[in-house]
Amino acid sequence: MADERYRAWPFFEDRHRAFAADLEAWVATQPARSKAGTDDACRAFAAALGAGGWLRYAVPDAPEAFDLRSICLAREILGRWSALAEFAFAMQGLGTGAIVLFGTAAQRERFLPAARSGASLAAFALSESEAGSDVGALRARAVREGDRWRIDGEKTWISNGGIAGTYVVFARTEGAGPSTKGIGAFVVPADTPGLRVASRIEATAPHPLATIAFENCRVPHDNLLGAPGDGFKIAMTTLDAFRPSVGAAALGLARRAYDAARQRALTRHMFGAPMAALQLTQAKIADMATALDASALLVYRAAWLRDTQGARITREAAMAKMFATESAGRIVDDAVQIFGGLGVERGHPVEELYREIRALRIYEGATEVQKIVIARQELDGVA
Repeated sequence: MADERYRAWPFFEDRHRAFAADLEAWVATQPARSKAGTDDACRAFAAALGAGGWLRYAVPDAPEAFDLRSICLAREILGRWSALAEFAFAMQGLGTGAIVLFGTAAQRERFLPAARSGASLAAFALSESEAGSDVGALRARAVREGDRWRIDGEKTWISNGGIAGTYVVFARTEGAGPSTKGIGAFVVPADTPGLRVASRIEATAPHPLATIAFENCRVPHDNLLGAPGDGFKIAMTTLDAFRPSVGAAALGLARRAYDAARQRALTRHMFGAPMAALQLTQAKIADMATALDASALLVYRAAWLRDTQGARITREAAMAKMFATESAGRIVDDAVQIFGGLGVERGHPVEELYREIRALRIYEGATEVQKIVIARQELDGVA
């Protein structure tokens, strides 16, 4: 078992430590790899996580039950075990987060149980080809027609796209872009007429991604989350809530890479001694270990602040996401270097991690965007 001393930090309560121990014990009984294709593997992981009761942490039944420290611990532990299992857990959370945090009791009762059980996958449909980090540039539109809304437009880079049972879709309800005002958030079941999968997207790491098109796609007014103009607030609050957990996922992947690199350094001999005896190797190990602790501090500080203070954590979430994902990229790269030729061999664990880790520096707000967010917080909006 790897070093888990950081769980003694005051950010955690005993229930979090017990949760982590229970999840790690469950993980040890599960197969980390699936021979099924990516879509079926995601469905299988979601079903297993649901059956194990773990998705109730990703998809709580009310806003007050949302516990970010548990979500971060789960993403770290699952990421260390299986990147695709971590993805399945995370997307159930992100895909339903807006419903948990802003939905009515009736909406939560209607849409959350199937996602919590793993019977139906969830998706968060915000990004467009010209509106990724710049939400104000989105072009999808929603027009009120009596007791229904007609949605037209396209969303892309949608995780679980093509296999989700429900999508939380953000569309402009009034005005014209670029503007963050007049955006609405809608829950759109996948079988709604007018919703179709325009194309599947092949990414560096095997994850289900797609472009989703909406053409005269009509949903009941009851599927609107909040008021018609609340979409930007809903999107940003949801991303703030989950952004530290992206850092936690990166932490899990990085820990797996570090464990492999450390073991390799101790057992591989070069020039008559273990690689670990070489000062250059020792320097890498020291840098990796320090980056892991620093990342964990930032991730769990942000989660603790949200759980205990109940306030927005825009600054802390951005710092955690930025530092942990960038650090994880360097740690995985160093692990590849320590493995040498094996590290770039297709299918080797660190080679797979090398492909998995790259996207985390982009999705849910690229590193450069996090720097802008942090600077604006520090400069009181002047930047």
